[in-house]
Amino acid sequence: MTLRHPLHIPGITELPPSGTGMRIGLFGGSFNPIHQGHRLVVEETLRRLDLDAIWVLVTPGNPLKDNHDLAPLADRVTAARELLDHPRVRVTGFEAAHGFTYSWQTIRFLTSSMPDRHFVWIMGADNLVNFSRWERWRDIAAMVPLAVYVRPGSGRLAPVSMAASALAQWRVDEDDATTLARLPAPAWVYLHGRQSPLSSSAIRARRQDVKPK
Repeated sequence: MTLRHPLHIPGITELPPSGTGMRIGLFGGSFNPIHQGHRLVVEETLRRLDLDAIWVLVTPGNPLKDNHDLAPLADRVTAARELLDHPRVRVTGFEAAHGFTYSWQTIRFLTSSMPDRHFVWIMGADNLVNFSRWERWRDIAAMVPLAVYVRPGSGRLAPVSMAASALAQWRVDEDDATTLARLPAPAWVYLHGRQSPLSSSAIRARRQDVKPK
């Protein structure tokens, strides 16, 4: 197990409040930077999964990505809070306070410490394409239901990816998405809908291009 050194930042790394029986979506990522495409996914999944809340989990860093140009955690959390200003959306960097590196660590902690909540893991279809590369991805699928939202360029690959094929028997019909949060894992749904062409990596690349030489 790989753990980072715990990082406590007041107002940034606390867990959001919640109550018994709440249906809570977990939307993790580096959000470097946050953009309207992320907001679209949050809005759509909040509504279509009939969730009480979405927790946007701003990670200390993605172990599958190069993090050399990663903005400070507090800056990314603050920017996400400004863009995702909604009474049922909470943005937190709490993973840093626990030294978590991988999503399975986060999910195991939340499901074991708050077993009376109904958590759903939310990801873009581009992540489903690579989900089989995630650390202990099968354990993740066994701990919480998954909601996969369509992303440009992944619509063809995601449904036939290794993970999608392995989990095919537990796929829930899109029309039944509102039931997902209360279903026992494994269970997952693939959601179609509005899409945004924006990506954090493209935004960072454009910023690099416009810097003074």
